[in-house]
Order: sequence, then structure tokens, then C-alpha cells
Amino acid sequence: MKTTHLLYLHGFRSSPQSTKARLMAEHMRREHPAVTWACPQLPPSPAAAMELIRALTTGWPRESMAVVGSSLGGCYAARLAVETGCARLVLINPAVHPSRDLAKYIGEQSHWHDPQQNFHFGPEHIGELRAIETFDPPQLDRCLLIAAKGDEVLDWREMVGRFPGAQLRLVEGGDHALSDFESAHLGAVIEFLQPA
Repeated sequence: MKTTHLLYLHGFRSSPQSTKARLMAEHMRREHPAVTWACPQLPPSPAAAMELIRALTTGWPRESMAVVGSSLGGCYAARLAVETGCARLVLINPAVHPSRDLAKYIGEQSHWHDPQQNFHFGPEHIGELRAIETFDPPQLDRCLLIAAKGDEVLDWREMVGRFPGAQLRLVEGGDHALSDFESAHLGAVIEFLQPA
């Protein structure tokens, strides 16, 4: 079934202004204007982020909604997929153990796309992440995992190990941002979300 509602979740310190989010938004607007698109600015609190995501997708048809998540957004997306049983899930270099990996970022942080904008990431947020990242994997036959071996932030082996059975695009080289997303991966993501 084709996707009728699509949620894109950005990563830590990122925003809807990220390159991948903008490329997806632009493509959906141009090629699939009937699809309901949402890409919220996620709050620093993981618990608040999940609340926002759940509220945003309340009433969305589970059998034709999809979630795309990058990095920390991948962890949130997988959790939402477990809770909703949504039709499609795309994970792009997803964070598997964010409570461990983000512990070193406790303190004042700035947004990548607007360095003037600061936010506080506190120890309480690590506990919130621990609660969110603990789940049985979603239905992996409905999941596309893109993992870059060259990811300088997260370990691709952990991603593949966390989501065994997902449709896998293992990228030789690459980077955490998946800089070649438009030329090498956007088409495959769209095809997965909107099968011919």
C-alpha cells in the first residue's frame, strides 16, 4: 500500500532544516502532494519529543502511515513504529543506544542550523532516553535500514544488529549525515514508501 501520511524525525541538535528533511519535504510536495507531511522541530526532552510525535500522529491511518527517522530521530521512529504498527519505517543511521552515546553532551548545546539558538540537555534526559530505547524491534519486514560504514558518530554494526531482518542498504564509506542522500538514496526511500 502507498503511504498517505509521512512523518520525518530529525536527529540530535538538528532540525527540519536539515538537508535530508528538506530534500524529502521538497520531493513529497512536488511528486506526492496528496501525502500528509509532518516534520516537527523536536524538543530537547526525549519524553516531550515522543509526546509531540504521538500527538501529531493521533488519528493517522496506521495501515498507510510511514515514519522516517535519522540518527536520534531513528530511535524515536522505531519506538513509534512499535507503538503504532505503522505500514513503513525508514531508519537512516539510527541511534541504537542514545542514552549511552549522548551522555557526553550533557550541558548547553546549540542547534546545527541555527547556532544562535541554545538549549539545555540535562541528566534527566538520559533517563528519558533509556526508557524510550528499550523496546522489541518493530515488524522488520516493513523496515528499510540505511547504515553507512563510514559513519563517524555511530557504529553501523550496532544498527544492523539491532534491526536484523530489515531491508538493508549498507553503504561502503559514507558519513553520519549521509551526504550523498539525494544522489544515492532518496530514490530508494521514495520507492520503499510509494511502491509502484
